[in-house]
Amino acid sequence: MTKAIKLLTALPPPQRGRLTALAREVSFPEDAGIFEPGGTADRFWVIRSGAVSLTQRVSSLQQMTVASLGAGDLLGWSWLFPPYRWDFGAEAFSPVRAYEFDAAAVLALCEEDPRLGLTLVRSVAEILAHRLEMTRGQLLEQYALHRRGSL
Repeated sequence: MTKAIKLLTALPPPQRGRLTALAREVSFPEDAGIFEPGGTADRFWVIRSGAVSLTQRVSSLQQMTVASLGAGDLLGWSWLFPPYRWDFGAEAFSPVRAYEFDAAAVLALCEEDPRLGLTLVRSVAEILAHRLEMTRGQLLEQYALHRRGSL
């Protein structure tokens, strides 16, 4: 399994500086909802401290955690792809401090500096590939447990 990459450390220092100049420090108390599925994806975060749960609704009364994110992790990628709607929900599992980025400002920076844009998109793609790999492993594990229980 590949090691998870962290968005800000994946960028070379000059590009990281240009991106972080757009950051705004925010915090979320424990159990705070950060975004809901279907909401407008117009920003993203890099977690500085704390933990965030990505959730998926499985019924009108139940949701499940599909991933847990911590310090250095990217929270939110739907701002990059139409229709710019969140696919999952996110809530603070503990008090969270994060850098918040306005998607329109970051996309404008990427247009202005295509090299930064390409590096950023490649980094997000690598993060998503890693998360997909982790999810696939979890699904295979669940499948194996289910198969053993039904034999």
